[in-house]
Amino acid sequence: MTRQDPEFFSRLSSQQAPQYLWIGCADSRVPANEIVGLAPGELLVHRNVANVVVHADLNCLSVLQFAVEVLEVEHIIVCGHYGCGGVRAALRDDRLGLVDNWLRHVQDVRWKHQTELDSLPTEERQHNRLCELNVVEQVVNVSQTTVVRDAWARDQSLSVHGWIYDLHDGLLRDLGVSVTATPVEGNPKFSENSQWQK
Repeated sequence: MTRQDPEFFSRLSSQQAPQYLWIGCADSRVPANEIVGLAPGELLVHRNVANVVVHADLNCLSVLQFAVEVLEVEHIIVCGHYGCGGVRAALRDDRLGLVDNWLRHVQDVRWKHQTELDSLPTEERQHNRLCELNVVEQVVNVSQTTVVRDAWARDQSLSVHGWIYDLHDGLLRDLGVSVTATPVEGNPKFSENSQWQK
């Protein structure tokens, strides 16, 4: 990096000013900066198993608050991925130990959409769809946090997006699910298009 930009680390060490918060899976095959092509300092990253956002998770909420209130990011990206082991375990009701408590949140998404998932012909299609539905659910969860709602109430420019990464082709796909606030009212506006439908 210093060959291309000798002052890169000097600038990087003085401050960070990312416009994006990435909430993604802890899977080592899903490196956030590399996927979106951003340099260090341009993307704040929070990762956990199955990219879950729980309102009782102080770790995630602390990152969210820092991103929104201190760094003033304008975009929060919840990114899942096809082939997610956590989502597969939730789909199959696998028992893995302590992580089962965490994956209960993904199982709740599965139960909420069980009829749709059962209509799909193969486990692989069910798994892929649950990966997508989990992202959508986590976008809603982010949008319902007090951190995000308070930002919208003070007319801060902030949008929450749902994306998914495909390990098989390396492509990042927008699921067409975004939440923004209506200025002044501070009420979230949920918009989706048909891209994420079956």
